Amino acid sequence: MATFETVCEAFARQAHYCDEHGSPLTARVLRGVGHAMREVEPALHSVASWQGDPVADALPLRVAGALHALVLNGAAPELARYYPGGDGEHSDDALRQAAVAALRAYPRTLADYLASPPQTNEVGRSAVLCGGFTSIAAHTGLSLRLFELGASAGLNAHWDRYRYRLGGQWLGDAASPLELAPVWHGATPPLATVEVVERMACDQAPVDLADPDQRQRLRAYVWADQVARLRQLELAMEVAARDPLQVEQADAVAWLERMLATPLPVGAATVIYHTIFWTYLAPAAQRRVESLLQAAGETATAAAPLAWLRLEIDDFQRHPRLLLSLWPGPQNLNLADAQAHGSEIFWHASAQEMLSLTAPRHGRLPTSLTINRFGEPR
Repeated sequence: MATFETVCEAFARQAHYCDEHGSPLTARVLRGVGHAMREVEPALHSVASWQGDPVADALPLRVAGALHALVLNGAAPELARYYPGGDGEHSDDALRQAAVAALRAYPRTLADYLASPPQTNEVGRSAVLCGGFTSIAAHTGLSLRLFELGASAGLNAHWDRYRYRLGGQWLGDAASPLELAPVWHGATPPLATVEVVERMACDQAPVDLADPDQRQRLRAYVWADQVARLRQLELAMEVAARDPLQVEQADAVAWLERMLATPLPVGAATVIYHTIFWTYLAPAAQRRVESLLQAAGETATAAAPLAWLRLEIDDFQRHPRLLLSLWPGPQNLNLADAQAHGSEIFWHASAQEMLSLTAPRHGRLPTSLTINRFGEPR
């Protein structure tokens, strides 16, 4: 159960994290909200009296999302002066007063954003996933069946329709309007040809990209002063509109159980994957997912393998880790550490070497390219 002090601590912690990850404006906003709570601001009573775990519930990001939404929707012009493109003074007191005034004026917006976890779809994480998918393809020599848990709007399910510059190498769809070029450390992942033969996704509350309000909500959860991330989001939504993916509304555990109820098909690698999703699952649900994967993995073969790829934060360490488990094959390989939004990636050669040493003798290397193109951009 949260206390007032743990709520305030969560805001201070998230502000520090925002500073570390290049969003000083969001950090200032969250510190201002924390200060206002200590002054017993009535508009923040629902925040200060939060009943859940303020860190696990991402409470500060819910509030930051509500404030950014008011700016994006043109409802809080005084607050907008302190956001990108505004002429507001560089005063923390003035920013705090504008933020509190906006929340006083629009309590329903705050209540709306407090009612559910942040619904983000950080497309920069596709740059991290890309290395994982190519590693699986290179290791198994098979095409991929992709199943994403907690997919939000499904933007990362379109990972092979983006273009990448990873450590001096070009991968992906050369014609894509979206290019992801993270700061890269270490060797590059395998430049394997990847054929995606199936892709499905689920989320408890999928974002419908055909709905302008839901698209705006995705924008609101991007930290307002990170303009490049907003641009990436816009381009990813443009790509998704060309070939929409229906993200199924479903509980992740029940959906995974259904997806794994039939035998793994021969001739393709089945990949279960997710990004910054695990912490939103209850411990019992986490154990059930692990049990389902382990049981399915026991039936896997070199001709019908199973992979679990996940980019997740472990106890809020500095960088999320890209972990890979293979059946048959090595377990819990740490392929990479990455900045939370995918802007910087540390690729681990040791994990890559382990994969190459344990590569199965069966499988086939795809000779055709039906979904994406790898090579130099045109």
